Amino acid sequence: MDAEEYRKRGKELVDYIADYLEHIRERKVFPDVKPGYIRSLLPSDPPTEGESWQDIMNDIDNVVMPGTTHWQSPHMHAYFPALNSYPSLLGEMLSDAINCIGFTWASSPACTELEITVMDWLGKMLGLPAAFLHSESNGRGGGVLQTTASEATFVALLAARTEAIRRYKESFDDLEDAEINSRLVAYCSDQAHSSVEKAGLIGLVKMRYLESDESLSLQGHKLIEAINKDRQQGLIPFFLCATLGTTGACAFDNLQSLGPVCKQENLWLHVDAAYAGTAFICPEFRHWLTGIENADSMAFNPSKWMMVHFDCTAMWVRNSRALHRTFNVDPLYLQHENSGLAVDFMHWQIPLSRRFRSLKLWCVIRNYGISGLQKHIREGVRLAQKFESFVQSDNRFEIPAKRHLGLVVFRLCGDNILTENLLKKLNSRGNLHCVPASLKGKYVIRFTVTSPRTTVDDILKDWIEIKTIATAILAEDEKNKPKEKPNLAVSIRTHISELAA
Repeated sequence: MDAEEYRKRGKELVDYIADYLEHIRERKVFPDVKPGYIRSLLPSDPPTEGESWQDIMNDIDNVVMPGTTHWQSPHMHAYFPALNSYPSLLGEMLSDAINCIGFTWASSPACTELEITVMDWLGKMLGLPAAFLHSESNGRGGGVLQTTASEATFVALLAARTEAIRRYKESFDDLEDAEINSRLVAYCSDQAHSSVEKAGLIGLVKMRYLESDESLSLQGHKLIEAINKDRQQGLIPFFLCATLGTTGACAFDNLQSLGPVCKQENLWLHVDAAYAGTAFICPEFRHWLTGIENADSMAFNPSKWMMVHFDCTAMWVRNSRALHRTFNVDPLYLQHENSGLAVDFMHWQIPLSRRFRSLKLWCVIRNYGISGLQKHIREGVRLAQKFESFVQSDNRFEIPAKRHLGLVVFRLCGDNILTENLLKKLNSRGNLHCVPASLKGKYVIRFTVTSPRTTVDDILKDWIEIKTIATAILAEDEKNKPKEKPNLAVSIRTHISELAA
């Protein structure tokens, strides 16, 4: 493909993408395919000679699209949002064309400098403390773009581990790092994301899952109890991951009570706000951030609700030197004349290489502005409230956890199997897509408002689908219930009484 064909095909592809997104409501959100379906549709060997772009596009339509879950659909309610937008797509297009690898400042100054500026913008939009901003922390704190919230949690845990080992060796310099590491223990709520567990596994540290309260929130007294118990066993508490907006029900751990405990007990406090972080752009939702001043790091995903497409995770740290001590390697070929003076983000992350992610984030913030993003967030919350009112109007259903932001959890009253059957039937029809969660033993369906294209009519259509399937599920359950066997003695007495009469 030469430049001229690229111009032609590129313009065609922009039209194809715009048509796809503008008419996505017409597509079934969940595909009806089985594992391995593509194997029978494509050759087993790659082509020897190059093929035309038109043939490739034909296979996009005939092979790829039939097996695609349409995450941008207004009827996609599974997981959390994974939104894109036109300014984000354009920013990524330019990033892909530039294709710089921004591991050091010198490898592409604009890549580093724009990220520094955009992360300070975003931090101010959320109302984060000055200690998390490049421009106001005297060079100690700042923000960086990671790939996922999972990676951000792992980066925070590794930095916390480095600091704990260094601190412990000041008092016990005869101990090896591995010996100290074997005694480290980290904490999170029983509602925390599975990535926290994975971070502990890879980091080779013990992970304690602390019981959340009736609001699915982790409280400070539970952390204190666990710390005291572990210290008595000779362990070294060093890290807490607090969640703002849990995966199961969008519940919020209590930062106000957890932060002082972490500060007093020398625990690194990492705040995972993967989904809910976008909502903090709106001042009315910022109350959940009260206590953030005690955190050592925080992360959220603009790639979820903020319409900056994947991958893009914003992470802030109070002390970037902890990251340097964890990830710093300094071979001659990566040194430059401004080493030590400029920010080299390779020291803030696990991989060396990094993409120019800040371009798409910058484009979205500039094109929508704070007010445009706030409008988008508030509309998602309003639609979730609307769906919540539909569920509350039908006494066959219950909402077992309080709705927060754009997520509603609901279930059929009765045994878990009823709700499980309802979800399976809904997903198999493909008209909407949801996923389950387990909350204190209750099987629930998560309904997240995701797409910026979602309207009240879309929500109503989904609710009618849910009600219709629920009616069939409950009727089938009633039909399959064992009928009560008549009491023979009572039947005989009744028959005798009737004869006597």
